[in-house]
Amino acid sequence: MPTIFLALGLRFYFFTREHGPIHVHVRNADGKAKYEIEKDIKLISNTGIKNKDLKLAESIIEENKEHFIEEWKKILTPEI
Repeated sequence: MPTIFLALGLRFYFFTREHGPIHVHVRNADGKAKYEIEKDIKLISNTGIKNKDLKLAESIIEENKEHFIEEWKKILTPEI
């Protein structure tokens, strides 16, 4: 599971055998969450991450959305 970004105690990553839609996993000391990022940023699941940290994660995703999508395509889209 490649880590694509670390910031303020939050780790953003993908699993190497992911499926669409494009999404990113987030983990911190309290738990984990998953956000869809293909179109709009949408919280899909959360286990234990506090609301303030979810808002922080969402703002980091918003600021870095293009980078996350590029990394998804680089890591998870096979080259032809």
